[in-house]
Amino acid sequence: MIVTKLELLNYRNYDKCKIKLGENINIFTGNNGQGKTNILEAIYVLSVTKSHRFGEQANLIRKDYELAKIRCTVKVNRMLKDLGVDISKTSKKTFVNGNEIVKFSDYIMNLNAILFTPDDLEIVKGSPQVRRNLLNIDISQMQSEYTKSLNEYNRLLKTRNEYLKSIFVNHLSDYRYLDVLTEKLVDRAVVIYRYRMEFISLVNQSLGEIYKNIAGVSGLTLRYENSIDLEEFNEEVVTSRLFEKFSRNRQREIQYGNTFYGPHRDDFSFYLGEDNIKIFASQGLQRLAVIALKLAEVPIFLQFTGTPPILLLDDIFSEIDSKKRGKLISYINHDVQVVITTTDLKNINKKILKNSKVFEVFSGHVREKE
Repeated sequence: MIVTKLELLNYRNYDKCKIKLGENINIFTGNNGQGKTNILEAIYVLSVTKSHRFGEQANLIRKDYELAKIRCTVKVNRMLKDLGVDISKTSKKTFVNGNEIVKFSDYIMNLNAILFTPDDLEIVKGSPQVRRNLLNIDISQMQSEYTKSLNEYNRLLKTRNEYLKSIFVNHLSDYRYLDVLTEKLVDRAVVIYRYRMEFISLVNQSLGEIYKNIAGVSGLTLRYENSIDLEEFNEEVVTSRLFEKFSRNRQREIQYGNTFYGPHRDDFSFYLGEDNIKIFASQGLQRLAVIALKLAEVPIFLQFTGTPPILLLDDIFSEIDSKKRGKLISYINHDVQVVITTTDLKNINKKILKNSKVFEVFSGHVREKE
């Protein structure tokens, strides 16, 4: 999967911008605040329809304008496909080959991208919601059934919580509708658990080796921490434990108007042996753990989609010493299109530079370096 052309209109600090990307490594260099990260962000928005950065949707629109447009041409197995996202202050539209795609689940798998930014340290240090979002976005890019089940689960969860509150406020004694909602919620939860636990297992097949090669430390793994004490996926076990949890805690859930169990409560953590790196590792080792996770995802995307994802690396080399930088670069191979930002080309290995397409970014303008 390769983005051959990217066009921006009234996006962030860009007025009009057209970029022809190379098939392998693309490097965007320039001082901070010039718009390098906005390029990566635009590709990511084309992939998952939203930014990785916090803030309102309107922030993506250039100041004093009402509409931003992002367009790209994607080459997948020698076939070209045009993708687009239009962003207004109140709405968002997605397009494939000029046709509007209304459902997120029908659009999400058209462009697969893995993004690393300096803010991704939050994947280790932040709230469980940050890590659940990562799982949801990455698995949704590979599995349409997951996207559909997750959307249905979230709708059912909202309805169930509202009905729990209604039971408490109105002193209802008939729980039949609650039982129907619970049964449907469990059905979708089973699918979510299956894909999440499979994903974690596949990541762990290569995560430890990648981390050892980059950081020089052995034993990194991900542990999926769920609200039903599940060590490995089994559909019957998931179903029975969820129903058991809901049955035992019905009155407590009614009292608080909240669903206490299920994948919306789950988390994962990075461990070195028996030590959670959130507590025991330095910030540098935590950052390298996130990078290792992103790199471990690449073959998983290839396995499930038949084509490698685009790797988006924002300022990845600035806080890594030259030795670790060299080890990291060895994982950037020619089968994956890579887009890198940096403030200093000295951070990039000369061999990599020689085989890269380099762009200079200044005040919302992009120029290919000769």
